Amino acid sequence: MTAPTAILYGLPPAELAEIPEGAAQVSPLIPGSARLEDLGPASLEAAVLLAPPGTVERRYALALALRALKPGGRLTALAPKDRGGSRLGKELAAFGCAPAEEARRHHRICTAPRPETPQGLDAAIDEGGPRHVDNLALCTQPGIFSWDRLDPGSALLLATLPPLRGRGADLGCGLGILARAVLASEGVSALACIDIDRRAVEMARRNLGDSRASVRWADIRQPDPDLAKLDFVVMNPPFHDGGAEDRALGQSFIARAAGALRHGGALWLTANAHLPYERVLGEAFAEVTLRASANGYKVYEARR
Repeated sequence: MTAPTAILYGLPPAELAEIPEGAAQVSPLIPGSARLEDLGPASLEAAVLLAPPGTVERRYALALALRALKPGGRLTALAPKDRGGSRLGKELAAFGCAPAEEARRHHRICTAPRPETPQGLDAAIDEGGPRHVDNLALCTQPGIFSWDRLDPGSALLLATLPPLRGRGADLGCGLGILARAVLASEGVSALACIDIDRRAVEMARRNLGDSRASVRWADIRQPDPDLAKLDFVVMNPPFHDGGAEDRALGQSFIARAAGALRHGGALWLTANAHLPYERVLGEAFAEVTLRASANGYKVYEARR
């Protein structure tokens, strides 16, 4: 495979950024993308980034892109103003860039040549890279959902979940927190762990270390013939896509679980209490039981 000369991180609006022909996608949230971390130093002519919203995650991606650019190579970085865009110019200046900045369609767009000697790249890459977090006792990385703490929805599901048996799946597995609890049951014979975030998949593979678990980088909304006739599914589905609440995202997770379960199989779902999943669950499952409710979250058991 020929090494790329240009990269694209994410899916910026076409009218806001000119994408170089043949640019390789490197977003960790688009399954099948190349790893930005693996690009050789000073190997690129151009990089276009829809910069991620988290400060540490964003500086990590910018630093990796600058490391991969040749001196004088063109960097274009953009983000919505309220999701990191207002800070892009200062962050690039701190790396030694001299960015030109413009505002269009609620985005800030910065363009800059890569300086001969960028500053602070190693520190930003180290800060945004994988690490072990003691309070989770897991390997993790900034940018992954709930990367440095146990989120309350998962905590409630962990407190409610009975020992499971047979073949199952953890849809949107993240770091593997739910999967690790499921695999504590000797009755579990196989567990498919799937997430759209490559970083989460890499961390889950480190964290689980169990031959019964298979971890895959995939979009659960796409067809998957391997998910069939399962005994159980567990999940804490996302309800934000690109920063905006998207209830259809959780609904698609529920539909995928229903299609993957055998007759009599069980879905264990945790979700924010304000999300109206009861109707969707009732349409897809024969029985729906509220098993727990606390701290703004609910746990449902739904049986096919």
